[in-house]
Amino acid sequence: MDGSFRQSRPSLTSLLVQPISASLVKMLVSLPKLIMDKDACSPLELPHNEKRTVTLQVQTVTKFKTVSNVVGYLRGLTSPDRYIIVGSNHHAGYSHKGQEWASSTAVITALIEALMLRVKKGWRPERTIVFCSWGGTPWGKIGSYEWGEDFAKILQKNAVAYISLHSPIRGNSSLYPVASPSLQQLVVEKIKFNCMRRSQCLGANVSSVQIQSDADYFINHLGIPTVQLAYEDIKTLEGPSFLSEAIFPKYTTKIEEVDSSFNLHEAITKLSGEVILQIASEPVLPFNALDIALGVQNSLKGNEPSVPHLLSLASRLRDSAELFQSDEMRPANDPKERVPSRVRMLNDILQDLEKSFMVQRVPPGFYRNILYHLDEKTSQFSILKEAWEHCNPQSSNETLQEALSNVLNSINSAHISFKTGLDVFESVLLGKN
Repeated sequence: MDGSFRQSRPSLTSLLVQPISASLVKMLVSLPKLIMDKDACSPLELPHNEKRTVTLQVQTVTKFKTVSNVVGYLRGLTSPDRYIIVGSNHHAGYSHKGQEWASSTAVITALIEALMLRVKKGWRPERTIVFCSWGGTPWGKIGSYEWGEDFAKILQKNAVAYISLHSPIRGNSSLYPVASPSLQQLVVEKIKFNCMRRSQCLGANVSSVQIQSDADYFINHLGIPTVQLAYEDIKTLEGPSFLSEAIFPKYTTKIEEVDSSFNLHEAITKLSGEVILQIASEPVLPFNALDIALGVQNSLKGNEPSVPHLLSLASRLRDSAELFQSDEMRPANDPKERVPSRVRMLNDILQDLEKSFMVQRVPPGFYRNILYHLDEKTSQFSILKEAWEHCNPQSSNETLQEALSNVLNSINSAHISFKTGLDVFESVLLGKN
């Protein structure tokens, strides 16, 4: 089961559930007129209160199979205990005629080949780059979840970022970048830089939304900053998404039909490679602390109900983030003022900033990392929006109060992290113990 831990699996239901595609349900319960209308999103209902009995013959055979992950690494030179994880996936049971896993594998293979050419000339990254090809992705992200659970403690302490190469070519009309708030600025800069080198360039907005990929465990349970770059079709982005349709696609598209010249594969490889190299090689992590604070403020704008003390705390968070960025990050980026021990402490603070926004309990389908939104249509904190929409004036507002408390504690924790960082650096600068 997606997202379940070993210790809670004995309590999972033993009821057999057979998923079927949304298109099959549409055929079973809708009028023929609606069946022919492929683009319309119509309610699925039986005509004239009719009852129908459907007999489903399930020929599923239950058996155990080994799921394998392929993991390799390029050891860092000065900070080998800090990891940039690059994740792709390989074939496991089904594919869109090989498109999803083949694109992912092609991009990570090209990245490794390019990096090895530099290694042969004597180059090494400052931090360790870990290359992972996950197995069992379609059936609940089995490979990435099991690996993440096995190494959860060390990953939570040492993992700096996760770069997702999950299904990077899903269409050919629009670049769709998703990034953690602290990494959005870096991705924007890379996209602009690559646009300047190309005659044609499609602009793209970088957002922090929940993504369905192997990055899920690393975002949702470890709070690791993440980047995912992919090409999509605009219609796919605008339309509804059904898990069952993903597993039982109505039609499939070959790679050569989407990217016959492999230009999109090349563009994703270059963009991802530049993001990986900068995170792995910059003495100071290229994370933007202020963007986190600005994202928090934007998530509270227009919220119902209005909570003045949350807005006030978010304002203080922004002030401390600005001070942290100007007083600590800028001097550390100057080679003349760079002190190795201070840089190490600064990087430790930067890589842990988003962990402040991990909460214990969220509604089903929501990320525990509350910095991520359900979609691009709203910038509000999803858990606050959900709690307010389901708040019944006649009943207890315990759920809403819990959501408000989670957000309040997260903002306060991030604020303390900034303040503590400033105090630590001040103590080092003044030679205090």
